[in-house]
Amino acid sequence: MERRTFFKGAAGIGLSALGSNLMAQGSGEPIRTAMIGTGNRGAWVLKEIMQQPGVKITALCDIKPARLDAAASSAARDNPATFSDYKKLLERKDVDAVFIDTPCDLHVEMAVAALKAGKHVYCEKPVGITPQSIAHLLKVGKASDRVFQVGQQMRSFSFIRQTIEKIRDGVTGDIIMVKAQRHSSWDLDHEASSADWFFNAKRSGDVIVEMAVHNLDLCNWAVGSRPERAAGFGGNLLWKNDPPGRTNMDGYTLSYEYANGVKMSFSQMFFHPSGLPAGGQFTNVYGTKGAVSLDTGQFFPLGKGAQPVLLSEPQKEEDSPHLAAFFQAIRTGSKPPADLTIGATAALTAIMGREAIYSGKIVTWGDLGVTV
Repeated sequence: MERRTFFKGAAGIGLSALGSNLMAQGSGEPIRTAMIGTGNRGAWVLKEIMQQPGVKITALCDIKPARLDAAASSAARDNPATFSDYKKLLERKDVDAVFIDTPCDLHVEMAVAALKAGKHVYCEKPVGITPQSIAHLLKVGKASDRVFQVGQQMRSFSFIRQTIEKIRDGVTGDIIMVKAQRHSSWDLDHEASSADWFFNAKRSGDVIVEMAVHNLDLCNWAVGSRPERAAGFGGNLLWKNDPPGRTNMDGYTLSYEYANGVKMSFSQMFFHPSGLPAGGQFTNVYGTKGAVSLDTGQFFPLGKGAQPVLLSEPQKEEDSPHLAAFFQAIRTGSKPPADLTIGATAALTAIMGREAIYSGKIVTWGDLGVTV
């Protein structure tokens, strides 16, 4: 969980007629839910799903027997069926919604199969790691009437939403620049169960796509647009071939220019000493009247002696608001806070930055060849 937590301690939301099955769920029947992938992230999400009202876990899937057994024990209240083949799970008639918590290279394949099977889908970020796969998922998703939500959970944090609403209202004036970062003082656990895929860029999409997609999505949300071009530099700078066979980056810098002219600077690293100032994660939005910190909800006006103004105070959020929003969308037809368009745009933003670093050239949105 730690590497997926964006703001520690910090605590939007169309579809119309979704069929008779959805209407029955809206009338009080439980939403029959399945999970594909019950590893570190999946095990945590499963426990959170169990806390949601009106939800029943009917099926679980994992290729590792020990993890599957642990998940079945966690969901023993609902006595779920268990599978090692996700396709068999999707054949079940007693599954309305599916959570996909598998390595990134499997997301599109499984999400497409779930949609074609008529299931509502909650897919962990990123939705995909290549432009071609995301284009395919978009085509299938647009042809489906099922709810699709991406695990960009920052979209459900009310204090961030309230702060961005103030930005939309003009508190900063015209947005001209964004500065954001994701700095850690140490690398990820080399012995963790995810080490076999996370450090493999062909499976994870590299750290910018697997991790920083959260940060980049927040920047897109604040700017109200998407990048038009990107340039950057980075690589495996400190943790060279550590763990052995590693192909993902441990540090990089990026510059984006948005379609509406806003400039953005972003960096990520795994070697920012804990005692060195300006570490961790932050997102600052600069405008013609001043700047807003999306971490603190404060507006800092331009001008000598100007005092900061609190726009929205970080607050204790309801339990798992992003999961709750997904189930609400299934019951009521409300728009999920992070739908497929938002998830695809965030993933493509990260991919554009990755390809700019890999190629050493400016990469444009048009180079990706995907219409969102």
